[in-house]
Amino acid sequence: MAENMFKTGEKAPESGNYKVHSLVSGGSSNQDDTEVRVEEGEQLPPSPSSNEAAYWVKAS
Repeated sequence: MAENMFKTGEKAPESGNYKVHSLVSGGSSNQDDTEVRVEEGEQLPPSPSSNEAAYWVKAS
């Protein structure tokens, strides 16, 4: 797994925009290019398109 990847439910280490890298279930996240704004200490949400647990990466 790539470095700096965070799972749904984990707290964001810093504020910024995060995007789905992949789904925890192993499913495709190709349709999920939505970026979400998360503040430091907030929990990362489920994937916006599938509402499944996801691995997130910081986009900006």
